[in-house]
Formats: sequence, C-alpha cells, structure tokens
Amino acid sequence: MMNKSTELLPLGSVVYLEEGTQKLVIIGRGVIFDDTDSGEQVFADYMGVLYPAGFQPESTIFFQHENVDKVVFEGYKDDEEMRFMEIYRDWSEDLNIPRKQID
Repeated sequence: MMNKSTELLPLGSVVYLEEGTQKLVIIGRGVIFDDTDSGEQVFADYMGVLYPAGFQPESTIFFQHENVDKVVFEGYKDDEEMRFMEIYRDWSEDLNIPRKQID
C-alpha cells in the first residue's frame, strides 16, 4: 500500500523508507531532538525503530513524511487520532524549530 498523502501516519504504522531494506515501526510523531550534525534542536515528523527488534536507544531513526516509500501496515486510528491531527497541524505551523532535512 503506497501512501503519498500529507496526513501523518498513526503510531504503530510499519513503513519502508526510500531505498530502505528494513521495516520501521513509527513510535513517535512531531519529535524535537538534538541534531548531532548541527548541534541544534531540529524537528522530524517521525521517530521509528527497526522491526521486529523494537526500541533500541542506539538505533532510533528520525525521518520525515516524504522519506516514506511504502506503507506496509497502517496503525490504529480513532476519534482521538483525528483530534491529535487537528492539534498537531496547528502546533507544527507555529513551530520555530527548523525541520531536519533528511536525504
């Protein structure tokens, strides 16, 4: 299932990144983190972990929505997810932290 929509994927979604060979599980969205390249705080759409291993602090991967090549499984959605997306859109539009460029 391909997903090139602009709507963020729910938590628990399983994806391949462009040119990726391992599946990732999305465990966080709208993540602000310290970028080791620039030494500054940056913003990423997603935080993911390798599937099936799960959370390993040293292998947490940050990526943007446009880096997703293929959606293998879409996570659970309900009314709270819809509300989260409304709040998230407003929050991300007002955010003053740079969006990390990920190739």
